[in-house]
This record gives sequence, structure tokens and C-alpha cells, in this order.
Amino acid sequence: MTDSSSLADTFWERHANPKSGWSRVLIGPLVLLALYRRDVRALGVAAVALVVNPVLFPRAETADEESWMTRGVHAERWWLERGEGTIGLGWPNVLNTLNVPTFAYALYAAYTKKGVRALLAYAASMALKFAWIELVARRYDRREA
Repeated sequence: MTDSSSLADTFWERHANPKSGWSRVLIGPLVLLALYRRDVRALGVAAVALVVNPVLFPRAETADEESWMTRGVHAERWWLERGEGTIGLGWPNVLNTLNVPTFAYALYAAYTKKGVRALLAYAASMALKFAWIELVARRYDRREA
């Protein structure tokens, strides 16, 4: 095993901890709030949290392996290792493609102080992301069938 594959394994094993995935979901509203309030320091903290989050938590416990988020992270890794990518016009990647402008609008709405629109766009963005995760996870579950 090379150092880079060992590093990648460590990244994915720690990111598979459900606390990693769910806390990343919670960082999104913090980014929106920081933009809404024009708080550069809070935006910096949120950005650092997003970057370090995937390795902040310990490796997923055996009990966590049944978690929806853990299953989703394993599926995402499998999907990427197959060379599928996450953005594109094919199904289900189109969901992530739609997620990009939806999340961008959430950021814009927060910056222009349209809080309700920002939260609604963020909710739509998460719905698209969760749908993508679920569809990839279903394919992951069927991979050996």
C-alpha cells in the first residue's frame, strides 16, 4: 500500500463516521449565517470546519456501519473509484449538477439578506444531495448482486 492510498483510506474511514457527514450538513447553515451577517471570522471558521471535518472524527465504529450516512460515504467512495464522478448529465449525477446552482443561489440569497430564500434553497440543495447519496447507495448495495 502506498502512502497516498493509505492517506486516502484514512480519509474515507474517518469521513464514514456518521458524525462527520451529519456535522457537515450543519455547517451549511453556519456558512449562510456568516454571509448574511457579513461576518468574515465566522465564514473563516465555517470554511476551516468544512475542510477538516472529514478527518476530524475517528474511524466509524462497527455499530455505525449500518448508519445511512456511513453507507452513503462508502457508496460515494465506490462510485468515485469506478470513475463515475459526481457531476454530469447522467443519472443520478444530474442531481449533484442541479445542486451546484441551487447551493450557489442559497449563498447569494444569504449575502443579499434574503434569509428565508437562503434557507429554502439550502433545504433544496440538501434534498438533491441526499437523493444522490441514496441512489448511489442503492447501486452500491446491489454491486455484488
